[in-house]
Amino acid sequence: MINIPEVKLGIAAVSRDCFPMTLSESRRKAVVKVYQEKYGEIYECPTCIESELDMRKALAQLKEAGCNALVVYLGNFGPETAETLLAKEFDGPAMFIAAAEETGDNLIGGRGDAYCGMLNASYNLKLREIKAYIPEYPVGDASDCAAMINDFVPIARTIIGLNNLKIIGFGPRPQDFLACNAPIKPLYSMGVEIEENSELDLFEAYNKHAGDPRIPDVVKSMEEELGKGNMKPEILPKLAQYEITLLDWVEAHKGSREFVAIAGKCWPAFQTQFGFVPCYVNSRLTAMGIPVSCEVDIYGALSEFIGTCVSLDAVTLLDINNTVPKDMYTEEIKGKFKYSFTDTFMGFHCGNTAAKKLAFCEMKYQMIMARNLPEEVTQGTLEGDIIPGNITFFRLQSTADAELRAYVAEGEVLPVRTKSFGGIGIFAIEEMGRFYRHVLVEKNYPHHGAVAFGHNGKLIFEVFKYLGVKDIGFNQPKGMLYPSENPFA
Repeated sequence: MINIPEVKLGIAAVSRDCFPMTLSESRRKAVVKVYQEKYGEIYECPTCIESELDMRKALAQLKEAGCNALVVYLGNFGPETAETLLAKEFDGPAMFIAAAEETGDNLIGGRGDAYCGMLNASYNLKLREIKAYIPEYPVGDASDCAAMINDFVPIARTIIGLNNLKIIGFGPRPQDFLACNAPIKPLYSMGVEIEENSELDLFEAYNKHAGDPRIPDVVKSMEEELGKGNMKPEILPKLAQYEITLLDWVEAHKGSREFVAIAGKCWPAFQTQFGFVPCYVNSRLTAMGIPVSCEVDIYGALSEFIGTCVSLDAVTLLDINNTVPKDMYTEEIKGKFKYSFTDTFMGFHCGNTAAKKLAFCEMKYQMIMARNLPEEVTQGTLEGDIIPGNITFFRLQSTADAELRAYVAEGEVLPVRTKSFGGIGIFAIEEMGRFYRHVLVEKNYPHHGAVAFGHNGKLIFEVFKYLGVKDIGFNQPKGMLYPSENPFA
């Protein structure tokens, strides 16, 4: 996949001047050894930091090594000023972890007290308003700390991406789609750049790509991907022209940013003017690592980008769409799976889910749009049932008064035929009915939710925390009431 940051990790150990520096250095070396054996490369900063001058020296070494993500390792109690200033002056995401004591046979000269030092580090980070990732239990031996660092990598990758992201929108939004509208000020606050264009600008660019010599190669790629599902081969040249248009637009407009997501539009005038719908092309770009949301959903595109960075996989954006019919639940789900009726629902969109995430697929016309338009201008959607397996449903969203909030819920797509149309699956999330009412409905989330394939809730939740999101909803288990939930219901 393209359009995803590469994380270059560095680890710097710190030492308080009244503790032996050798303790921090030996423990750092042990962490690095385990990490490199189990997970991959990490730069070991040779300077152990006791003072602010040491901090500047280490900072220069980390920069020279090309590090863009930092692990601050408390091998002993640690110098609270120097260690937190290191995170402040480092240009990239940082995490803090601390060393556990190794053995009861060495608790005099070999006791580091980093469990205590982490408290002072956290206080100083808050005092200086420095963002840093601190794991749920941030103290461990070499193996524990290596595992924590490995968890940090997708979080760091996402933060690096967001700090270098431009979301390109083509609008305005369709009428009656206020649900996809939200203030963009919080995006600028988190470092994301926005470029908003007219769909007329896009149409002009598309027309200029008529006869582009790259079109036949893209058509061939589409034919190979679709196989027997290529139900509308006559539309492929137009779709290929559109794909090239978007990719060229990305390269010409990303400017100073390294990464791009797109908030696109597909109706009401798109079909009649372009002569097709863009769903299949959107799915192909998303599979490449360039998420494309529908209906100019800027926060949907943002959420998709987060999921892509965390999972290193294609994501999708779906409507939290319709209930599973009771007869289908009784025949296909009840007694075969652990889920109640209200745990299930159907996630759907017209056809923007990548082909590799569908159990089967057909590129054809868009049935909903064809109810009001000639069928021939609604061709270009990708239909099929979404592959069964674990998923994470999530979204980052701004409220009307420009406050960020988010939700995360893990579940699965059930191996049950949907008997319906579009890119669609039967989803099951434990306690979905309560989550739907007390998070999605009550907190005014739009109908679009991002879907990452796999259980990525832990890491996505940590990304939202790092971004400073205070309100992160999740599907609370039975016995854990939502604030507004009626205890007598």
